[in-house]
Amino acid sequence: MSDASTVALKEIMRPIKRGEFVEPEKNYKVLAVHWYAKGLYVKYSKPGSEIRARRMYRVEVGDFVYNRLFAWKGSFAIVKSEHSGCYVSGEFPCFRVEQSLADPRYLHAFFSWPWVWNTALGLSMGGTQISRNRLKEERFLNIRIRLPSLLEQRRVVKRIERLSTKTDEIRNLRRQSTIGTEMLLDAYSQEIFEGLKLRPFLVRLRDADLTINRETKDPSGTKSNSEFAYVDISSVGPGPATLDKAKLVPANLAPSRARRVIRTNDVIFSTVRPQLKAVAKIGERLNNQICSTGFAVFSCGPSLDPDFLLYQLCSPFFIRQCVGLTTGAHYPAINESNLRNVSIVAPPLAQQHQIVSQLAHLKAKADALRGLQMEALAKIEAFMPSALYEAFHEHSASALMPEKPVAPRMA
Repeated sequence: MSDASTVALKEIMRPIKRGEFVEPEKNYKVLAVHWYAKGLYVKYSKPGSEIRARRMYRVEVGDFVYNRLFAWKGSFAIVKSEHSGCYVSGEFPCFRVEQSLADPRYLHAFFSWPWVWNTALGLSMGGTQISRNRLKEERFLNIRIRLPSLLEQRRVVKRIERLSTKTDEIRNLRRQSTIGTEMLLDAYSQEIFEGLKLRPFLVRLRDADLTINRETKDPSGTKSNSEFAYVDISSVGPGPATLDKAKLVPANLAPSRARRVIRTNDVIFSTVRPQLKAVAKIGERLNNQICSTGFAVFSCGPSLDPDFLLYQLCSPFFIRQCVGLTTGAHYPAINESNLRNVSIVAPPLAQQHQIVSQLAHLKAKADALRGLQMEALAKIEAFMPSALYEAFHEHSASALMPEKPVAPRMA
């Protein structure tokens, strides 16, 4: 070995190729590697007759695999039992680790370190700086790594695995807490909109004080050098929310679905997969702009508060009715005719304002709780890079350089 502290990867692992000619009748489970050292996954499973490559490469438990093209994104992995016997393409070099010297889990921990990904970028070559950077095996094998005793390697792995487990637990707790908060909001809004007090004010949308899809126009008919703000389905997350910005689109490139005119205080509701609750009120900055025909646009009359309608369109009371009237298996949506038959409640304005105040107060508390959860999660997430730094930083300056430094170049 080169010295007592660091070794080149070529001293502790060797390339291995279990190449096989692709047989038309054989089925192949072909793997890829997640970014950020998140492991392997089955990209596809298909017969050889549908695979263009002439050869595929079989992997076994314990193999170290990386993606040449996305090494700079942390595409490194160790093959686990569930993927043993699967295949990779020639873009995924495989190596056997000399386990009397190195624990494969220790190597994986090393390649989970963002600093290593940056090093991989510096050692990669390709046609463009971002999309075609490839880390060739020769350069990969010349990367140096701090290599303590096997006992110490395993201690490092245990510490990192414990931290990873704790981080996963906190993520799950946050996820459960978010779900719980959403369920609380749903339960409260359900109690309000389906309660006995509001039943006398039940009305179908077709008879309510609002207009649905008031105006449509084709923005491509405007000046060729103009542009407009376009709200598509992907622009709106789960509501209730107020929308103040959207992507700008040149008029001459207007999508075919960009047809519905939106104005300040309109409420838009995604008629596609209504259970996702993509609902928003239009802010002043988007006045007289365009949204997709995948939305129904509600314009309230004087006796209906837009914020009251916004909260109601997100409620289980309204969503459940819409889901029951959707059609289409692959692209479930509610059409305008069915939507007009959905019921809402429309009590006097004073009562609407009171309900909006109650729901807004509860939503503000829920948003504050989510903010605290995100802040706590961000701090926990920062522990992992710190742990990796502590594990590998002692010789980081030299350990991340190849034995014979070569300036990165474009092939």
